[in-house]
Amino acid sequence: TMADAQVPESLLKKRKRNDAWAAAKAAEADKAKKDHKAKRAAMFKRAEAYVKEYREKERDIVRLRREARAKGSFYMEPGAKVLFVMRIRGACDLHPKTRTILKLLRLRQIHNGVFLRVNKPVLNMLKKVEPYITYGYPNLKTIKELIYKRGYGKVNGQRIPLTDNAVIEKVLGEQGIVCVEDLIHEIATAGPNFKQAANFLWPFKLSSPKGGYDVKRKHFIEGGQAGNREEAISSFIKKMC
Repeated sequence: TMADAQVPESLLKKRKRNDAWAAAKAAEADKAKKDHKAKRAAMFKRAEAYVKEYREKERDIVRLRREARAKGSFYMEPGAKVLFVMRIRGACDLHPKTRTILKLLRLRQIHNGVFLRVNKPVLNMLKKVEPYITYGYPNLKTIKELIYKRGYGKVNGQRIPLTDNAVIEKVLGEQGIVCVEDLIHEIATAGPNFKQAANFLWPFKLSSPKGGYDVKRKHFIEGGQAGNREEAISSFIKKMC
């Protein structure tokens, strides 16, 4: 037509190219939307499966306790698999060896906390720095609260808040950890990818406990704050979250 004849060929090519780009972009956005929807559905299913697993575990322990009591004996509960370790003292008068161990544990500042797997080498390291730390076996609720309230991930050496599951998937996707619930499950059960999951979490930065400390230098069993407080760590973390 007369109108097309007046339009330069370069402009027609540009329009055609822009239309192709817009169509490709729309198709990509539609695919991303569908993928996101499918991912969310899968995440919900996995979260439900985890809740079921946790409940069954609790029921099994209650059942085994009752059976043991009925027989007039005791049920020996399985040992804890996960530790939460937190630094409670600063950097004054630190022995070089103590400083090195605290650095290895990633506890560089006061009130920094990390998750560790319970094993002999870790427990031996903790004994050497016991006056400077407190640790124990956190329950599932405490692990959830720490990750949801104070959780930050390490992405390319940067401290990134866990506001989006994409942050987790980017780093831990290869290990099958794609959302916060996967991360919590891996930490709580000390799964096969616990090391990668724990290293991905930036050391937690907690506040001073409500009401302050009593005596930092004494061990917990002597009425102080340092050392192993076992299950009592959960109530202590609650004061600092």
